[in-house]
Amino acid sequence: MKPVWRVTDVRAAEVGLMATLPPGTLMQRAAAGLARRCALLLEDRGGVYGSRVLLLVGSGDNGGDTLYAGARLASRGAAVAALLLTPGRAHAEGLAALRAAGGRLVDRPPGTVDLVLDGIVGIGGTGGLRETADQLAASLVQHCGRDGARATVVAVDVPSGVAVDTGHVPLTAAGRPSAVRADVTVTFGALKPALVVGPAAALAGHVELVDIGLEPWLRGTPALRVTEWSDVVDWWPRPGAASEKYSRGVVGVATGSTTYPGAAVLSVGGALAGPTGMVRYAGGARAEVLHQHPSVIATGRVADAGRVQAWVCGSGLGTGEEATAELRAVLAAPVPVVLDADGLTLLVDGKMAERLRDREAPIVVTPHDREYTRLCGEAPGADRVGAALRLAAWMNAVVLLKGDRTIIGTPAGRAYVNPTGTPVLATGGTGDVLSGLLGSLLAAGLAAERAAAAAAYLHGLAGREAARGGPVTAPD
Repeated sequence: MKPVWRVTDVRAAEVGLMATLPPGTLMQRAAAGLARRCALLLEDRGGVYGSRVLLLVGSGDNGGDTLYAGARLASRGAAVAALLLTPGRAHAEGLAALRAAGGRLVDRPPGTVDLVLDGIVGIGGTGGLRETADQLAASLVQHCGRDGARATVVAVDVPSGVAVDTGHVPLTAAGRPSAVRADVTVTFGALKPALVVGPAAALAGHVELVDIGLEPWLRGTPALRVTEWSDVVDWWPRPGAASEKYSRGVVGVATGSTTYPGAAVLSVGGALAGPTGMVRYAGGARAEVLHQHPSVIATGRVADAGRVQAWVCGSGLGTGEEATAELRAVLAAPVPVVLDADGLTLLVDGKMAERLRDREAPIVVTPHDREYTRLCGEAPGADRVGAALRLAAWMNAVVLLKGDRTIIGTPAGRAYVNPTGTPVLATGGTGDVLSGLLGSLLAAGLAAERAAAAAAYLHGLAGREAARGGPVTAPD
């Protein structure tokens, strides 16, 4: 997993590392990595020599990184122009280096620009962009290079204007993000939350992490972690030579109804895609489930389903008295439970959410934003990681807060973000498949937080591949 660090942790690590190095070393490391990535981008557009580069330079170290990187590109024959947003506060040494390398200062963007470096605001910025910077950010789409294509925008450390610790992006009065939209973000030493969560993640483009020696100095607990394919492969339960269908785990699925049989079919399909050896279905859509999935053992009620190692409950179940009784039966079982859709509505309407805190077996809830609002009485807000963690602590449950960058929060205060999300999953029925897969992982013995992270990762990947028409298989 990739750790993601808050600004205070990054700052403390920088202070510790800089105390061991000659002055300016850390900035030169950052500038070298930034210039290298810019040079590679320019090679794809006709080469560094003769290219036109625009630096948008704010005050402080972020501007210094940008100026030093510009100096390196100028020394390789690029025509580098720097637009200083705070001329009297620009990094003096970086500015001198740029001038010495042949760079020049301008008071407006040149007509032709191949590459723009966004060095307006670094990780210390708050509250979106100021008016002049915001106008510049909005105008970047108008600049074109030698090849006639739009200029490539590279953010230095983070896109300017984003809230670094939450990924929130303020909006202008016109409803436009008050931040730079980058094609590539070159970040230094550690990933920051704005690069992986919230609306800011979409503005970061492709993120490249440059090693500047910071890792040994990052102390404490990361703000969150990014799930990787290698994690899913390592966690995935695998059958052994002595395995049989019961020892691999049995998952119970209490979803769907005569009104919504499709929810049952989809959630059972998700469960069958997981690692368990058997699926037991309990509900009003038995005929439809058996027609689509003849390997399933189907009954009409949870009480008649038989022994399982985990339950999935909620989607398409309905919210009447019969559905409430089924939810109570599921929660009474001493096994892990996944609650989705109508199961979450019943928690609120039946005032059962607080009772989950005393439950010993793990529970995972999978709300989207509107369901989260019903559970909590307020929307997730700008800090989605914090929102997931608050609900997890209150319910004593793992919370899978669905969205473009799905967040997993745990009662112990750990948080994960899924990097494989895609807008195509904003489609009816996809959440049913996710809950079924998640239940299968729980029944196979995977810990709740790992099951949630793995299910979200594969669900997102499947959405991407389905949109392309490609197959998706479980980890080898």
